[in-house]
Amino acid sequence: MAAGETRLEGKVVLVTGASGGIGVEIVRRLAAEGAVVVATDLDAEPCERVLADLPAPGRHTALALDIADEEAWKTLCAAVSDRFGGLDALVNNGAIGSIGSVVDEELARYERVIAVSQTGTWLGMKHAGALIERSGGGSIVNLCSILGTVGGLGNSLAYAAAKGAVRTMTKNAALHWACAGVRVNSVHPGFIGTAQLLERFQGSERHAAMLAGTPMGRLGAAEEVAAAVAFLAGDDATYITGTELYVDGGWTAA
Repeated sequence: MAAGETRLEGKVVLVTGASGGIGVEIVRRLAAEGAVVVATDLDAEPCERVLADLPAPGRHTALALDIADEEAWKTLCAAVSDRFGGLDALVNNGAIGSIGSVVDEELARYERVIAVSQTGTWLGMKHAGALIERSGGGSIVNLCSILGTVGGLGNSLAYAAAKGAVRTMTKNAALHWACAGVRVNSVHPGFIGTAQLLERFQGSERHAAMLAGTPMGRLGAAEEVAAAVAFLAGDDATYITGTELYVDGGWTAA
């Protein structure tokens, strides 16, 4: 299904980490397919700029959210419920990373990555997922990573630990809600050519290793990840829960 078709018409979808990289393209794709988007990040202002570029920006909402803060989740979900009367889908995209290895990662940085990328995802499911259930059911899409499944390049230990947990939490939550109308799935991008990644690594040995390990021989596009998210968020995926959708150019198949 091409972007612009309205399979998400009228659905209220909450997106975390909505102001950069993959998050921006997720917001754009969901809105293009008819969703009412609640775009969140630590600072609402960048989210407002993303929404301002959408057709009919006034139908969407930007809100500040620290996903590692449980009280912030409670406040946000109450605001969404008051404004929209419920919630149809959650896209847990917010995360931070580190490229530290098993021997050179620092404890404080490791704990922060876990707090945001792992605990933040759980808190989203706990609070926004409960709102989805009370609203009559819907979808949770957790952005995971190939590093939640395989060793990647042998670094990014904290990020791999967090995303490995997200992979398993997704399946656990899917079973919890299996008969309650809430589907929970994970999307696992490979190496995606966002501006941030290219600015940091283009032309480096790490960049070359990303390409060498990808059978399709190229980095992915954020739009390709967004398409997978939109599919799982909508009613074309009503019999899919607890699954992992890889958008990785074949990395995990090699």
